[in-house]
Parts: sequence; structure tokens; C-alpha cells
Amino acid sequence: MSLFVKNPIIFQNIPCTLVTGFLGAGKTTVINQLLASKPNDERWALLINEFGRIGIDGALLASSQDNDLEQKNIAIREVSGGCICCTSQLPLQIAISRLLSEHHPQRLLIEPTGLAHPRELILQLSAPHWQTALQMNAVITILNGEQWQQIKYRDHDGFQAHVRDADVLIINRYTQLDTSEKQALVEWIAKLNSQVKIIWAASGLTASETTASSDSLVTDAYSSTLNDQLNQPSSIISNQRKVTISNPKKSMIGLQSPANSLATVPSSSSSTDETKAQASANSGLPYRYHEEQQDFQLAGWRLPTHYILNADDLQNWLLALPNWQRIKGVVHTSDGWMQINFNPGSLTTRTIDPQTDSRLEIILQLDNTVDTNAVDKATEKLETENGAKASSALIDWEECDRELMALVI
Repeated sequence: MSLFVKNPIIFQNIPCTLVTGFLGAGKTTVINQLLASKPNDERWALLINEFGRIGIDGALLASSQDNDLEQKNIAIREVSGGCICCTSQLPLQIAISRLLSEHHPQRLLIEPTGLAHPRELILQLSAPHWQTALQMNAVITILNGEQWQQIKYRDHDGFQAHVRDADVLIINRYTQLDTSEKQALVEWIAKLNSQVKIIWAASGLTASETTASSDSLVTDAYSSTLNDQLNQPSSIISNQRKVTISNPKKSMIGLQSPANSLATVPSSSSSTDETKAQASANSGLPYRYHEEQQDFQLAGWRLPTHYILNADDLQNWLLALPNWQRIKGVVHTSDGWMQINFNPGSLTTRTIDPQTDSRLEIILQLDNTVDTNAVDKATEKLETENGAKASSALIDWEECDRELMALVI
């Protein structure tokens, strides 16, 4: 089937920024900071690629905005059910084309899944048909200092891949690092990418949380520096585009996922998976899926709005799941509608407006590798006592369903 249409709309040089980072790095926080600085008279669009089948990130971002997204001229489109950058170019091409044609944005932000190598997306956006449509600005990558401290992250190729393909590196959650550790972090970054610009986030504070004038100045300086990156050209993508032009066949080879990539996807496209999941969910709730992707297991639930879950019991149940790496959701609870956004370094909940249904998604790590330097006897004893749930590879999803449904009041 041809993708060409009669009298297509031609887009030229629309500023585009990739916001990348490993799972749980803090991409949503940075995107919210960028959206908060958007001029009122500009139209922005955000393309979110979620690895799971249930779209939640869009709701998390929407609920964090003070005003209606339409009033703020912000359009959000989600592509769920796989990585848009690991198979053919078609899902990405369709998603961007629809977003541009339907919303005519003056700036585009793209957030790929944290479970994929950004190199694949960079290769796709270096293709000739995007070189006049999109003005690719600096690739902004988020690095979590707490994650970097753990060997299982900093020695993982997927974690390192985000640093290798960054123009700008935003380092957050670093306050627990001492001077020598910060220096070690900088040296580690330099070995992977000596040209990257490093920006230390303002200790995770927002303008509303700062009271001292010095803190406010630091926050303002960080926000200004972050916003400046939206208009800086991308050396990473510019260099790749030169390679693509000079040797297009060679550049296409890179569209195949590397063998040690964190993410692999089914043969069907992301948009197809999303459509199937949506259709299944709408045909009858509750809906649940689970699947394994290399060393991660993903599971998600979509529940009718009249299902009200006990808030405290839900949080306790989620935190007791084995080897969880990310938990997110918008859920109708006994405390009202709640936004849930958990990663091992941050547990965030907040009240939100009522939603059309409840959505919950979790990512569990199959690999039980731990930082042996950080494990003490007490931790080892605790892991032994909790041996029944020591491995997410053995998780009983039917039992999880029953446990979750038992939380409905």
C-alpha cells in the first residue's frame, strides 16, 4: 500500500528535539520542565513511545500540566506496544507525519522508550525524507546519578548507549555523590562521549519548591540552560546524516537492532499492537497483558472506572513485586484518582482529575545481578527470607491478577 497521498502537506525545518535516557532516568521530569517554559503563542507537539501496550505516559504528562493541553497549545501522541526505532521505519514515519499534519506544531519533542538504543532512532531520523522536514536540535539525554552508582547499570551496554549518542547530558539525582564520585562519573562519561555537554540538574528542585533566593537563582539558571538546548544543532545527528548521504546502503544496516540491545519487538508494528490492545481493552474491561522482552517482563492492567482500589494496599502490593524497575499508572483509589510514578530512586503519587479508566503498568527485571559492593549481610538475609518472590522469571501472573482484584473495594 502506498503512503503517498494527493496534495500532501509539506513540512520544512520544524525544530525537533529527542529526549532520551535509560528506564527511570527522569525523562518525564525534564519534558515537563521544557513544556512549562513553552511560549504561550507557540504550538508544540510531543511524541511518546511506550514499550508497554497500555498508554500511560501521556496521562502522566497531561496530569502534571496546570491547564488544559489544548489551551496551552500542546499536542501529545503516544505510540505503544513496542519500540518505534527497532523495526522498520514505518511506525515512526506514520506517527510523526500524523502528528505534524493534524496539529501543525512549531516544535516537536520525541521521547523514545528507555528500553531501546537511541542510535536506531538517530539512524531513522537521518534518512533523506526527514532532512528537510525536521531541523534536528541537540539530543538531550538524562542520566540518573543513583543508577550510575550501581555496576549493573553503568556496565550495561544499554545504559551506556544513551550517553554515547547524546549532545547534552542532564545529570540528576546526584546529591548523594561525593566529590570523588562526581569526578569518576565525569571521567566515565568522557570515555564514552568526550564531546557531550554536561549539565547538572538543579538538585531536582522546581521553582515552586525553592524558597531561598540562592536556590531560586540556581533553578532559574538551570532552566535557562536547559531551554537553550532546544535551539542548539545536533552534532550527533548532523554527522550521521553526512554518513547517510555518502553511503545510504551502509547506514540502513544500522536499522537492525544490535544483538545485545535491551529491546526487541514483535514482528507487528507498534501502531498495530496499540490498536489491538485498544480494541481488546474497549471490548471488555478489565484487560491485562504480560510479555517478556529479553531481561525484562512487562505487564499492564486496564480497569473500569468503577473499580476502586484501596490506596494503601495497592502501594504495598506494588512495592512488594519482585525486581521492579518501573511502576506507573493512573488509578481510581480509595483516596481518589491517583497518578503513580515509581522507580527505584523515587516514589511519586499525586491526586489527578478523574480519568476514563484506570491504567497500571509495571516493568520487572529478570536478571538478578546486583552490585556486590553494595550488598551487606542484612540485605542478603532479607533476600533469603523473600525467596518466594526472588525471581520475576517465576512470577505467577494469574495470582497477580487475583491479588490485584482483591484490592478492589
